[in-house]
Amino acid sequence: MAQALLPEDLWSLIAAHLPTHSRSPKGGRPRLNDRATLTGILFVLKTGIPWEYLPRELGCGSGMTCWRRLHEWMKAGVWQRVHEAVLRRLREHDQIMWDRACVDAASVPAPAGGEHTGRNPTDRGKLGCKHHLLVDQRGLPLVAKISGAQVHDSRFLIPLVEAIPAVKGLCGRARKRPGKLHADRAYASRAHRAWLRRRGIAARIARYGVESRERLGRWRWVVERTLGWLHRFRRLRIRHERRADIHQAFLSLACSPICWRYVERFC
Repeated sequence: MAQALLPEDLWSLIAAHLPTHSRSPKGGRPRLNDRATLTGILFVLKTGIPWEYLPRELGCGSGMTCWRRLHEWMKAGVWQRVHEAVLRRLREHDQIMWDRACVDAASVPAPAGGEHTGRNPTDRGKLGCKHHLLVDQRGLPLVAKISGAQVHDSRFLIPLVEAIPAVKGLCGRARKRPGKLHADRAYASRAHRAWLRRRGIAARIARYGVESRERLGRWRWVVERTLGWLHRFRRLRIRHERRADIHQAFLSLACSPICWRYVERFC
């Protein structure tokens, strides 16, 4: 189970970014192994089970132990550093396609409510959360953020582009800007086009009454596919966390295994 959820090479990369802890001089129960705890977190992310139902037979400790470790590593910025490290590995082999990038969003139910949730106008006003995603030309996730379901997609175009990490790995300056940005009509506005133009990014945003329906999915289908990959992790398909930081940690963590598949295939 541990090998299937956490490959050896991926664990080696993640372990290098985990904070170190020395044993408390006051004694107490020994700290559970980091790899076992991460396996439990991935098991919850993959299956969507409640923390208290995490099987002890996996050897991952209790659900509360895994929850505390997820929160601890989230506050330490581990998930962002791991994601950037995997991107750096791809960049070293020139496997990030910067020519084009695509942006889109998808809503998921959030019956428990909490931070960054809102009434979903496309789901009869039920509480929901929205996942905003920016990917490269092949669907590699570069940035993922959350918001309430009532937030319009267009409000996250600029934050997503600004959040693209500067990825090193090749000679020269680290790159963080795509050549073109593709988006659907929800992002259409003169302000967005002008903002992208000032940053040297060609805007390929569908326009109302201009673009033909036959060309809508020519480049943008990759971001919808990646959103589908993310929602295969059942903990992301329905948001059960009331705390926004925990759900964001799950979303950021889910990006790393997806990026690792590109490492295994192209590097």
